[in-house]
Amino acid sequence: MRHHKKKVTLDRKKAPRVALLKSLAASLVLHEKMITTKAKAKAIQPIVEKMITTGKKNTLFARRQLLAFFPTENPVKKIMEDLNKRFAGRAGGYTRIIKMGPRQGDGAEMVQIELV
Repeated sequence: MRHHKKKVTLDRKKAPRVALLKSLAASLVLHEKMITTKAKAKAIQPIVEKMITTGKKNTLFARRQLLAFFPTENPVKKIMEDLNKRFAGRAGGYTRIIKMGPRQGDGAEMVQIELV
């Protein structure tokens, strides 16, 4: 039984789930806006917020932590050069989730997640 288990599994094994979350987080950082399901958006929201907070430190160690998480270097550059300046005066809450309605095929709840 899964009593008191807070991990979001998204009905996937660990390796595919981690790959999916890293890819979605990188896409959100690069494009600043994306449409996905509500469950995936709620799963990547804390990940992206932590990555932006890490990038705001603007140290070599913070860059290496971001490089260890993201599969490519492009989101790391964007966080370290653009987003840390934009969110310098903000103490969290870097993302926003907006409901879009159900998906045509299977009725899954679709949302738009974007950087504020």
